[in-house]
Amino acid sequence: MIKRELDEKLIQQLKDKMLEGLLPQWVITDPDIYELEKEKVFGKTWQFLGHETELKETGSYVTRWMVNDPILLVKDSKKQIKAYLNSCTHRGTQLCTADRGKKKTFTCPYHGWSYNLDGKLVGIVAGNKVYGEEMCKDEWGLREIPRLENYRGMIFGCLDPHAETLEDYLGEMKWYFDMMLGRSDGGMEVIGLPQRWVAKANWKSTAENFAADPYHVQTTHRSTVEMGISPEDPLYAGYGHQVVMKNAHGINVITSKTGRSRSEFQGMPQSMWPMFQRNLTLEQADILERVTVFVGGVYPNLSFVSPIHGTEGHLHNYLNFRVWRPLGPDKVEVWCWFMIDKAAPEEYKADAYRGYLGSFGPTGTLEQDDTETWARIVEVSGASMMRDKELNYNNVSNYLMGFSHVKQDETFPGPGVAYPTTYCDALSRRMHEHWLDLLTANNSVKEESK
Repeated sequence: MIKRELDEKLIQQLKDKMLEGLLPQWVITDPDIYELEKEKVFGKTWQFLGHETELKETGSYVTRWMVNDPILLVKDSKKQIKAYLNSCTHRGTQLCTADRGKKKTFTCPYHGWSYNLDGKLVGIVAGNKVYGEEMCKDEWGLREIPRLENYRGMIFGCLDPHAETLEDYLGEMKWYFDMMLGRSDGGMEVIGLPQRWVAKANWKSTAENFAADPYHVQTTHRSTVEMGISPEDPLYAGYGHQVVMKNAHGINVITSKTGRSRSEFQGMPQSMWPMFQRNLTLEQADILERVTVFVGGVYPNLSFVSPIHGTEGHLHNYLNFRVWRPLGPDKVEVWCWFMIDKAAPEEYKADAYRGYLGSFGPTGTLEQDDTETWARIVEVSGASMMRDKELNYNNVSNYLMGFSHVKQDETFPGPGVAYPTTYCDALSRRMHEHWLDLLTANNSVKEESK
């Protein structure tokens, strides 16, 4: 039996706890909750699928996933990017199994049905003999994803045909994406393949870790302090602002104790600085000049980080996008993209890419730190003592940091609600509140289905 709705009493208890800055830990890995999340969170929100620079020529394609839905992204005959369900309409077999490539037609490995770049069924093996004249190919084309939209080269899909537009969904986050993605002529490009690996983790924990939790950096990534890469100051990742936005999107604009960065414009080549100032507003250019790290997320499962890496004289910057694809309540497949300004010097791009590989991805030191912690969260969240559905104080996670004493900074120039420190749980609380809002939307049907 699949539970279709949350019990009203349970909903009220969850809301009451969240008002106190608390989250019951059992909800992280509860299998019934996960089934609801697939339908009501991931079935209703926009999800990142890739970047337009991954599809450069007619016929180029990549295969992606929206939780359990296999997606075929392809540049069609009109050089438009389309998204189809990666499933043959004959018997449902996964049509294309390669990660990427270039084709004129896609042929099913099961019975040989073939489709062109526009998703039309163009070939049936022995079709006139086994189906006769009554078979209408036009009725058996590939199924398009209900919604596909692009913002500054970022391709998002949505399974809900009635969802708000991508631009409306992103809302205030567009201002910050304009700063990161639109600072240079030509925008950004993806270099290399997106790295993929499976981690023992829950998507809510991974998304929160990147979007809302710089507080973990000093402890979890202590090795960077010991190696002299990061400063000893326990507050060093807390200087700056945490910004909470519509739809539980958010960003941490991390600076330094002085409000400046150790390198202007995140260590990008000085020859590019006038271009940044030309492409950005005065407020955006001022933030970009002073920031050390941008780290945040678009709800539910897109995270990003734009850091400064390297040693003095050899600093570099890049943008890392990552998707936490749920494979279950206690498992995620991580997709990790490296992006950098097209206009950057080639040698700089190569140095930045090497720095990225050493920090993030399955071989990155920072990634391994995080992955170990995430595994421990799911291991304890399924414990018997966590299953107390009465929601007492012994099985809740604490989201009280900044709950009463950190007030909004109305002088911050960017959109959203800004707080004058990134050591703050405001964004975490908003993410979990929005999670519950989505789970309980239209919560009127009490039926259970087999």
